[in-house]
Amino acid sequence: MNDFEALSLFQVEEVKLVYSNKIPPDERITVNSSSLAYEVFMAAWDMDKIELQEQAMILLLDHSLQCLGVANLATGSIGSVMVDQRLLFATALKARAISFIFAHNHPTMVLKPSQQDISMTEQLCTSGGLLDISCKDHLIIRRDGYYSFADNGILPEPGRSQKLRKLRLM
Repeated sequence: MNDFEALSLFQVEEVKLVYSNKIPPDERITVNSSSLAYEVFMAAWDMDKIELQEQAMILLLDHSLQCLGVANLATGSIGSVMVDQRLLFATALKARAISFIFAHNHPTMVLKPSQQDISMTEQLCTSGGLLDISCKDHLIIRRDGYYSFADNGILPEPGRSQKLRKLRLM
């Protein structure tokens, strides 16, 4: 049996990477503050679930902080949501994002980050650093407000997470 005959015995799928952004760059919103990111997330959030189930989303940004899109990553339970980092970064890579803002809601209405939130933020910043896709912020949102890791000075710099470790010890 030659190589061609052996190959024809198997079905091999072709993988294609396709990206299409229909909004022209001059019409995209520039997201340069946590308050504007919050507004974008609130416009995309499922308001029927914001006080019922935790959900996680990302806002994808280009080199000029222009919004490339918002993606819903996961829906969880009343008290937690499992975020698959592979899905997050596959989405960011496909959109050719340079950075992202991560957000999730707290149906409990408490805006203080949990230890799980802090650990997840460290992981996202570390993983993003490896891929050269920076995490600009992590927002915990609810219908009437939000908590910004960046605004509160606890977003780790790529490769450095001392600020979050300090918060974890408190």
